Amino acid sequence: MAEKKLFLLDAFALIYRAYFAFSKNPRVSSQGLNTSAVFGFTNTLLDVLKNQNPTHLAVVFDTPEPTERHIEFTEYKANREAMPEDIAVAIPYVFKLLEAMNIPAIGKPGFEADDVVGTLARMAEERGFTTYMMTPDKDYAQLVTEKTFMYKPARTGNAAEVWGIEEVKEKFEVTDTSQVIDYLGMMGDKVDNIPGIPGVGDKRAKELIKAYGSMEGLYENTHELKGKLKENVENNKEQAFLSKKLATIIIDVPVEFNEKELEVCEPNEEAVKALFEELEFKNMLKRVLPNVLQEGEQASLFGDGDAVLDSPGFKTIESTEHDYLLVDSPALEKQVLEEWKKADAFCFDTETTALNVFEAEILGLALCFQKGKAYYWSMDESNAKSVLEQFQPFFEDAGKVKIAHNLKYDMAILANYGVKVEHQLFDTMLAHYIINPDGKHGMDALSETYLNYQPVSIETLIGKKGKSQMSMKQVPLEKVAPYAAEDADITFQLYEVFKKELETTESLPLFNDIEVPLVQVLHDMEHEGINLDEEALKQLSESLNNDLIALVESIYKHAGHEFSINSPKQLGVVLFEELQISDKPKKTKTGQYATGEDVLTKLEEAHPIVREILEYRQMTKLKSTYVDALPTLVNPETHHIHTSYNQAVAATGRLSSNNPNLQNIPIRSERGREVRKAFIPRSEDFVLMAADYSQVELRIIAALAKDENMIADFVAKKDIHTATAARVFGVSTEEVDRDLRSRAKAVNFGIIYGQSAFGLSQQLGIKRGEAKEIIDNYFEKYASIKSYMDTQVELARERGYVETIMGRKRHLADINSRNATVRGFAERNAINAPIQGSAADVIKVAMIKIHEWMKTQDLKSKMLLQVHDELVFDVHKDELEIIKPKIVDLMEHAVEFEVPLEVETGIGKNWLEAH
Repeated sequence: MAEKKLFLLDAFALIYRAYFAFSKNPRVSSQGLNTSAVFGFTNTLLDVLKNQNPTHLAVVFDTPEPTERHIEFTEYKANREAMPEDIAVAIPYVFKLLEAMNIPAIGKPGFEADDVVGTLARMAEERGFTTYMMTPDKDYAQLVTEKTFMYKPARTGNAAEVWGIEEVKEKFEVTDTSQVIDYLGMMGDKVDNIPGIPGVGDKRAKELIKAYGSMEGLYENTHELKGKLKENVENNKEQAFLSKKLATIIIDVPVEFNEKELEVCEPNEEAVKALFEELEFKNMLKRVLPNVLQEGEQASLFGDGDAVLDSPGFKTIESTEHDYLLVDSPALEKQVLEEWKKADAFCFDTETTALNVFEAEILGLALCFQKGKAYYWSMDESNAKSVLEQFQPFFEDAGKVKIAHNLKYDMAILANYGVKVEHQLFDTMLAHYIINPDGKHGMDALSETYLNYQPVSIETLIGKKGKSQMSMKQVPLEKVAPYAAEDADITFQLYEVFKKELETTESLPLFNDIEVPLVQVLHDMEHEGINLDEEALKQLSESLNNDLIALVESIYKHAGHEFSINSPKQLGVVLFEELQISDKPKKTKTGQYATGEDVLTKLEEAHPIVREILEYRQMTKLKSTYVDALPTLVNPETHHIHTSYNQAVAATGRLSSNNPNLQNIPIRSERGREVRKAFIPRSEDFVLMAADYSQVELRIIAALAKDENMIADFVAKKDIHTATAARVFGVSTEEVDRDLRSRAKAVNFGIIYGQSAFGLSQQLGIKRGEAKEIIDNYFEKYASIKSYMDTQVELARERGYVETIMGRKRHLADINSRNATVRGFAERNAINAPIQGSAADVIKVAMIKIHEWMKTQDLKSKMLLQVHDELVFDVHKDELEIIKPKIVDLMEHAVEFEVPLEVETGIGKNWLEAH
């Protein structure tokens, strides 16, 4: 007789898990429906059906009615937040899914899902079933028997876990699964608000169970306990036994076990098709009904296939027809070149030995001209240049679209071997960044999301990060070739999806006119790098070291003894127990004193040691992060330092910089400014020039809001903060002193980004009522600003997104949230994103125009750095008179506004002097 195998799914545990797995990259349909929870739950359900082959299955739900636990302990689960509305919206779809799949949904008013599961599991055991309780909830471990198991679903990188008796014993360190109840009762549960015994956590609960066997055994032997533990146990007996009762899963719920209804059967095809089409689960539909989609049909932008949850169900290189060939004969080489000549678009992907373009050697080039077919050319340092030279005509052919994922990297690698990539370009990473700026842009994640395909992982070839990880150079060619060809194939398929989505979302101009041209600009800037005065940094390091020695001695003197200043625990004891600098010191979740910068800054006046500790931290970070680190990053061949710019990181459209981050060089402290002095021209024939947009974001909001007062002040070239102070505080500009100007500046930069009266009062150190009055006066004088802000929020509510002057969209999934905190964050983004994003658009346009102009002039001068609103140039002294006015002109007229843009420039023998 065949084994009867029952799966009982804990509905809400799996639905919540699915929803939060997609929290960083939510799945949203073309109609704006967040389908994350339904998709993840469906994926899990299909995985069970396909890979576990249950004979019987049911999904068990909690019901809204209060349970015996709620009645006995009113605080039970009181800490839980309200169900996110996206989950509430998803629940009816889950019920529709189960109905369409002919799977019973079970719930019993007055009982929780785990009670129903526990009861059904016991009933099933009596009827000869092997039962698997599918849930991530550890509480179910108490129900495990020889015939009843816990099935913990898989997550990315981890397989599903099946807990039997031995696994439960090992994980909870018990001798019997029933002792899990005692463990849970002693430790309590913050999620369910079960109090437990104060001071008893995981480790202590396991120790007590080993010693006394149960809650009852513990209370029979309290005389053996000592100190605070004895006190806590004895004073909380009633609470302890209540906690054990709350943690006990009920196994005699009055539910019926209908074996026939639980049998797994075929789905209702019409109902499944209708539901999945409504949810836009095209690839998921094919998993359930294989004959629904036509061969070659693409998943839509909002289609399924994300690998955040379970990998089963994805197509792989083993399960997909493909033609990946290693070009290893003259005949095949000739064939590929002929195909390449005819191709209107081709994807290319370089395989290299390193991520750093200055260190990487090319190992091969993968090419793809059509879905499912790709080629790989293997090469090494001895023949790479000659092999690649024959490809130059294709890479510069204006009639062909050149496709890559993270195009800037591949362009840089080919440039190292003399090959230029020009004209029509398509970067799938940047395309997705424009389509979904808050999402993940890695090729593997995009393949899983849009193609329902799981590519071969790089780790399977070279191993995981660490000392044991190999170089790609060590991997056998028979493994590298299909891996590289697959990358090119997948990227080509993503190109076909994304080019349509860019058209649909009207984002092609932003992509083609700004983001793609910027790739070449950033490549050239990165390749040039900037000169660094290593000797100056060495001297600064020695100076900082001497100052730190003196500072440490002073801190020890204040404390009265030596201690580890870098240890939050030791520092907390010194500040709050020995020196008692605060009556009510804050503590962290672990019970230690809070000694973060925000805490210490507020206590700076309480004792001289606090200021010195803050200064110590600033100096040590400056020394380690910049002064000592930067010289080690100088390229030995170019003798310049080369940063890498990221286009697809900040959702606002801003660029970021890393390896090293040159956008974050300190400027406010005197010591920090010394670091900027170390950035110098390439030779004595050059100077550094900095060109900085003046108050560009304020100018942009004045233009977008069409505020007459602010526009008039900018047109008249008034100091905007002085002019604002005069208007808001009702005084003449001559009467505006430093304090009033500072307040106006705080308002200008704070309120337009959603700063509240409380926030302004904290920043200015004034009463909240006074701050509110300032805000009210501000919006009275600048009524159009307030109107613009309100309009932006309303537009976001209607459309689900806001956009910049160049059409860069920022989707705001939480703009209509019923949770005030979540909604408030989205509302601030609705106001902030178009302003900050438009400023990013402006400087990107300026960079492209400057780059094009400098190329046409064949100048010796170079553009080196972009630091948000500032550009830094290495200018030949003979070209200064040409460069300076032209750069200002191109920047000020990059985009035409009703408010004039203004650029300030500086010249110097180092970056600090130029800035």
